[in-house]
Amino acid sequence: MTADRPDDETSERTGDGAADPPRNGAAERTDPAGVAPDGWPVRLRGVTESVVATLGPNDRWNVAALGIHAPDDPDGPVTARTYGRTRTWRNFDERGGGVVQFTVDPRTFVDAALTVREADDPVLPSADAWVEVRAEEVAAETEGDTTIRTWELEPVEAEVVTERVPTVNRGFGAVVDATVAASRLDVPAFDTEELLDRLRYFADVVERCGGPAEREAFARIDGATGWRERADES
Repeated sequence: MTADRPDDETSERTGDGAADPPRNGAAERTDPAGVAPDGWPVRLRGVTESVVATLGPNDRWNVAALGIHAPDDPDGPVTARTYGRTRTWRNFDERGGGVVQFTVDPRTFVDAALTVREADDPVLPSADAWVEVRAEEVAAETEGDTTIRTWELEPVEAEVVTERVPTVNRGFGAVVDATVAASRLDVPAFDTEELLDRLRYFADVVERCGGPAEREAFARIDGATGWRERADES
């Protein structure tokens, strides 16, 4: 998973008789807010963090974190990846889609990434926007014992629930990155000591720069993984 970052805007001024400043053609063609794929309620750039609800065999909605890969241009396909035999993979495969939603509540990300969360309603109360998607597997590759599947996501219906002016909080980004490190603690391919060092750093950032929601979210990481006890033992 990756955290949102502020967009830099550069204004150009030219006085009477002044030469225009040099222009960077590539920069002009790139919108810092990302691309706006048809049918999606938000602009996407890089790997945009989201939460996806997929309907399970018990007719309840499983909630999980999902990175949404932006296309190079608005006409390209939006994709996502699943790693291994997860509930999201199973439900995409059996149900053919789900509901992708965008939120700035760090607690929602922690619950989705590190716990088994089920809901009666696919749209969470913290969602600022959502989009129902059809999911079609378009590629698969294997790394070690893990099958990584790429899914093309086609929007069906979407809604913007809340519009807000974006603000930047380093604590929020630290929470999102910490969920990635915490989810890898027991994966043999990753070094445990390195992951614990990352979690120590992220915990310090949240304590210094986060607000109440970020601190509560990190406390949920503590409870879900017990990483602090492992760090003390190491």
